[in-house]
Amino acid sequence: MTDEVILRIEDVDVSYGDFRAIHDVTMDIRRGSITSLIGANGAGKSTLLDAVMGINKPQKGKIIFNGEDITGMRTSMIVRKGITMAPEGSMIFEGMSVKENLLMGAYIPEKRKKKEELIERVFTLFPVLKEKEKQLASFLSGGQRQMLAIARAIMSDPKMIICDEISLGLAPVIIGDIFERVHEINGSGVTFLIVDQEVHRSLENSNYSYVMVKGGVVMSGASAELPEDEVKDAFFGINKYA
Repeated sequence: MTDEVILRIEDVDVSYGDFRAIHDVTMDIRRGSITSLIGANGAGKSTLLDAVMGINKPQKGKIIFNGEDITGMRTSMIVRKGITMAPEGSMIFEGMSVKENLLMGAYIPEKRKKKEELIERVFTLFPVLKEKEKQLASFLSGGQRQMLAIARAIMSDPKMIICDEISLGLAPVIIGDIFERVHEINGSGVTFLIVDQEVHRSLENSNYSYVMVKGGVVMSGASAELPEDEVKDAFFGINKYA
């Protein structure tokens, strides 16, 4: 991890009609870091991630990646710039094989020549996907689907991966395995922004954390230095965070 900011979210607002889903959100994601985004359902986390990926267009503010303003840019162009996403619920293509799902992640023309190298990389990271490469994705377990979603994200050879609700519905042993792979990928230089609703795990597995409540950031800091009890109070909207 360096002090260099790879992604800056600057004073961003996103609204749906008259509903202001997120407001005045500012975050700095440092190159090579694992940053966690913590918040209860409805806090605005997914709205923020969608804004970064170009799915939502902010009504105010800027999103700057690698020194370039990407605010409102098409999602396909944002992926080409080097950000990709493993979405909530994995969103794999169930009617395709595991390998076909992976190849869908390598659709960027300039990355296609590396597709076999990238496939070998993800099969090394996730051996179970190698074992099941010809199997339909619909037959995968929940943990294997999440692994496939992360592996598919790697297939665009990104600088940064966003994982939305990385552990949702998974058994603890599977979650531990997935976070081991995240740390391994991060060790190769890939930056992560991870949403996970389990506070202790989020703080334990990240360098820096942001806490969102009701569409705004209410707390941030180095994960090892944030008081876990206070983060939980913010998560549950207790006292001054209500």
